[in-house]
Amino acid sequence: MSAWSDFNDAKTNTNVIPKGTLAKVRLSIRPGGFDDPSQGWTGGYATRGSTGAVYLNGEFTVLEGPYARRKIFTLIGLYSPKGPDWANMGRSLVRGMLNSARGISDKDNSPEAQTARRIRGFADLDGLEFVARIDIGTDTNGEEKNEIRGAVTPDHKEYGALMGATMAMPFPSATPSGSAPMPAPAPSPVAARPATAPTNVTRPSWAR
Repeated sequence: MSAWSDFNDAKTNTNVIPKGTLAKVRLSIRPGGFDDPSQGWTGGYATRGSTGAVYLNGEFTVLEGPYARRKIFTLIGLYSPKGPDWANMGRSLVRGMLNSARGISDKDNSPEAQTARRIRGFADLDGLEFVARIDIGTDTNGEEKNEIRGAVTPDHKEYGALMGATMAMPFPSATPSGSAPMPAPAPSPVAARPATAPTNVTRPSWAR
């Protein structure tokens, strides 16, 4: 039988990037208009859902490699009425993104590194470029979709090549002391590539 009359052996059309792929991405925050100055949530970046959960609606665009221009949508938890877990995972993800974008080892606790992990507001995250570890989750219909659950820092052997010329980008001081950004070399960029299993930063079902 012709291949154009029997399609049982045709490959399934999936648009999901393989789990564990490393890729350089840019975060764009889709504003939700919710502010709480007491929490430092200003500028209209946060979104408050119908359950009372608060999050950043993140759109991550792959910048290089075979998946360039692909977009991955992930919520970064800020608050859940059911407990602190989602917010803690959101803070962990942001810490990793800042480490990656600013060329800071996760083990570095120097004054400069601590300054690099501070932001003046969510506007400092909007447009942030870093190396992400891509995972696979499910949407509200149970279909597979990509998610960003963790970032790759300079501790990873692939970091320098993937970050390329923007490694350790200058960043504004988030403290009155105004510590200067740390310089770093700029190796050549390479394509996105598979890596090890992702970290545990994700959005639990109870927070959706």
